Amino acid sequence: MSDLLPSRPTLPPPAVPARCWALLPCAGSGARAVAPGAAAGVPKQYQPVAGQPLVLHTLAAFAGVQRLLGTLVAVAAGDTFFGAHPSELYFAVPCGGPTRAETVLGGLRVLRERGAGADDWVLVHDAARCLVTTAQIDALIDACEHDSVGGLLAHKLADTLKTASGGPGGARVASTVDRSDKWLAQTPQMFRLGPLESALGQYGAQATDEASAMEAMGLHPRLVPGGAQNFKVTYPDDFALAEAVLAQRILPATLERFGGPLAQGAPLPGRTFF
Repeated sequence: MSDLLPSRPTLPPPAVPARCWALLPCAGSGARAVAPGAAAGVPKQYQPVAGQPLVLHTLAAFAGVQRLLGTLVAVAAGDTFFGAHPSELYFAVPCGGPTRAETVLGGLRVLRERGAGADDWVLVHDAARCLVTTAQIDALIDACEHDSVGGLLAHKLADTLKTASGGPGGARVASTVDRSDKWLAQTPQMFRLGPLESALGQYGAQATDEASAMEAMGLHPRLVPGGAQNFKVTYPDDFALAEAVLAQRILPATLERFGGPLAQGAPLPGRTFF
């Protein structure tokens, strides 16, 4: 009789779930985006939209992402907004700096103190992109959790793109740019904590977003389709557009998670679009 035992198939090791955190820089003043009738001096992220402070709509979308270990809101020193809006769904820390890069770096240090490691993923999201959905955030994680670099939500450019030159009567078209490979960068932008920390430490002063800092390191982040509605509230007219979208979607999740009345004239809560 043979002493050899029948061979058994070799199984791959179990996949280790990605460790993901969210970080919302929330220390800016948003001077360009003053909603009509808004109180002077109130940052745009705290202005009311569809009956709730804008940032709470943003946080409601992240609250639906089950894979997040935590959501950090990086606020400026002396910011008391979240003291009046406590929740177990996020934690606010006064680690904001004078620039976006410094605020994100401060947030990364806080996440390390909370137990995040260099290989953990961090999803950095503009607080003023209040129309992002849980589904979009989950799609970004699905696309990037096994990527060697990470990536960002982006929207393929639909409009014809022109370059301009000065001329009689104002700016004149100089040329039309091929738009076939042009994308509008959005957020969240998802990178591992350690590489992102290094990139922002070296290139944060020149970078306009986290992806551009990673690009300066010679890396090529992945583009994950987002959507036209995931725009950043930047100018006064953007508030009306954001409110119209939120009213159309019917966002009971914001109310369920953070309370408060619906905006006057908005439809009653019904289907959740997260």
